[in-house]
Amino acid sequence: GLDDAEITMDTKFHDDLELESIDLVGLSGQLRDHYGDQVNFASFIAERELDEIIALRVGDLVRHVVTSLNGAEVRTA
Repeated sequence: GLDDAEITMDTKFHDDLELESIDLVGLSGQLRDHYGDQVNFASFIAERELDEIIALRVGDLVRHVVTSLNGAEVRTA
């Protein structure tokens, strides 16, 4: 149902994409499969209150991934 959806940095996972908590678990697994332990989405979510998780936007995840990967580059340099 999302094939034609326009997804931007402001798209909300819950309100716009209608993702539930189980979907976020799946997303966490996909991120780990793709990036390895460098991007720990599970801990990123665990640090947030329920209302923050509900308000989570695609841009929040993008910034987390970029920050995590940049941190990994600094540690390996």
